[in-house]
Amino acid sequence: MSKVVERVGVIGDIHAEHAHLKAALDVLEARGLELVIATGDVVDGLGSVDLCCELLAAHRVVTVCGNHDRWLLAGTSRDLPDATNPASVSDRSRAFLESLPRMVELSTPSGLALLCHGLGSNDMAKVAPDDFGYALESNDDLQNLLRNRYFRWVINGHSHHRMVRAFSGVSVINAGTLKRDHSPSFLEIDFVRASVLVFQFAIDGTVSLPPAAVALR
Repeated sequence: MSKVVERVGVIGDIHAEHAHLKAALDVLEARGLELVIATGDVVDGLGSVDLCCELLAAHRVVTVCGNHDRWLLAGTSRDLPDATNPASVSDRSRAFLESLPRMVELSTPSGLALLCHGLGSNDMAKVAPDDFGYALESNDDLQNLLRNRYFRWVINGHSHHRMVRAFSGVSVINAGTLKRDHSPSFLEIDFVRASVLVFQFAIDGTVSLPPAAVALR
């Protein structure tokens, strides 16, 4: 994307949580953001994949393909807990999932951002908040991003661990997930003010206002 974006909403792994997705989109839309992005894994959950695809398309959410989406389209890993039955997905939703790119570049006032599911083109790669030492040194996908320094920001999902973590010249921002039993949340990133707002869901599905912004580094 060539347009420079200053404030974006970020939705993490969706996992068919259509009610949470609608609530997140309602909040983010009311905040007047320039763009809403999502890290994929639209499928494999307890809600409706069709409704999720409809919402993402209707709100023009820039969404990348997650490993669960890839698996569903290939008809693999359907024995996973809460796996979506391919027969339950409409042709329109399948076409939407097939159209999702693996990665998207975004221009920000403070450098390029990469939207991906894992790390770069590897939708199975991840970095956790408590990874240190050898876990970081042996993470080839992360090290490639750090070494190239093409991207200032990497916005990803996959791990379901919400995180804002600065490395050498690259910061990784993980929005977490909408999955109901994984502390569901979503984010707003302000690249001008260098801050992140975290919106969390209560047990009853309501969204709590962020107590304070998290600083971007």
